[in-house]
Amino acid sequence: MATGGAGRGGTGRAVPIPPGPAPVAPPPPAPAAGAAAQHGPAGRGAAGAAREGGGAAGERNKLVDRCERLQLQSAAIAKHVDEVLPARSQGVLSAANSARELVIQRLIFVGKACENEEQRLLEEVHAEEERAQQSILTQRAHWTEALQKLSALRTYLVDMITNLDDQGLVNAEHEIFERTEVAEGILEPQESAKLNFNQQRVQSPLLHRLWASAVLCCSQEISIDEKTISPHLSLSENKKTLTFSPKKAKLDLDGPERFDHWPNALATVAFHTGLHAWKVSVEKSCAYKLGVCYGSLPRKGPGNEARLGFNAASWVFSRYDKEFRFLHAGQPQPVELLRAPAEIGVLVDFAGGEVLFYDPDSCTILFSHREAFAAPLYPVFAVAHQSISLSQ
Repeated sequence: MATGGAGRGGTGRAVPIPPGPAPVAPPPPAPAAGAAAQHGPAGRGAAGAAREGGGAAGERNKLVDRCERLQLQSAAIAKHVDEVLPARSQGVLSAANSARELVIQRLIFVGKACENEEQRLLEEVHAEEERAQQSILTQRAHWTEALQKLSALRTYLVDMITNLDDQGLVNAEHEIFERTEVAEGILEPQESAKLNFNQQRVQSPLLHRLWASAVLCCSQEISIDEKTISPHLSLSENKKTLTFSPKKAKLDLDGPERFDHWPNALATVAFHTGLHAWKVSVEKSCAYKLGVCYGSLPRKGPGNEARLGFNAASWVFSRYDKEFRFLHAGQPQPVELLRAPAEIGVLVDFAGGEVLFYDPDSCTILFSHREAFAAPLYPVFAVAHQSISLSQ
């Protein structure tokens, strides 16, 4: 920067001034209170203008700060839109592709395992069928031969009786004895398991678990019949939860459908054909029974005829504290479990003649029982501690 004129006594040339910050004039001293008072209204106006100038500067600074924050916020959002979201999208795409491949790989593996198991079981079925048929053929040949011997012996004896007189019969006694001794060695046919198809030869734990899991995926919704509940039980409004109480409720005990002693209840519908499944939440209770029964199950009195699992009309899975059992006809069968199930699935297969109890969480068959059911079956429940609920 250069000055435009010459200095005093100068030559007229511009004198260079070194660059640097412009000097800052010191602030004027604040007028004394007395001086401001002496100036009167003019002094007060100047002071007000100064205060207004200071307020405007502060507001300006606030706006500048706000602009800077908005700029930072915009930059963060732009970065999220331009960098973070595309990266997340790529991550989701990659994770989805991996999950898709994993599902396909596992289903292929399961499919191959099922194909191998199918081939093995069909071979077992064929072998067992061949064995049973061969046993039947062997027995048929044996008994056909026995029939021929007996028929020939009978013909011989009839001929002897017809053609010989008394003396002739006495003379032929030894021969007759020898011929009839053969018949003494021919026994009557006895029942033999070898003539039956052995279902145990074609059992498959893998197929059983897969089948139970698949059926429970399509479990049906059932409700509890309030007309059957014991006075020790209360039923929720949605007809799904049974809660036990040591004190009997004031209910109509004369109804023929109501259990008046044991803490039992039946579902509203019975099944008589096909395949059926339902799930029951039991995690809150340490004393319960669940399974199926005939509609003819007695409802009255403290006897075993109305006690679930202690008669021929009911099949139940039972828990009492840490003891688990399957009960039918008063013959308990212990069930060893590592942990108490939180939910139990009940499956009834009329075609296969089977009732099965299943833990969906661990994919474990708790117990399976085969029976040729002779009448429609009702889902049945009992609880003697807290509550159990039909799963939605």
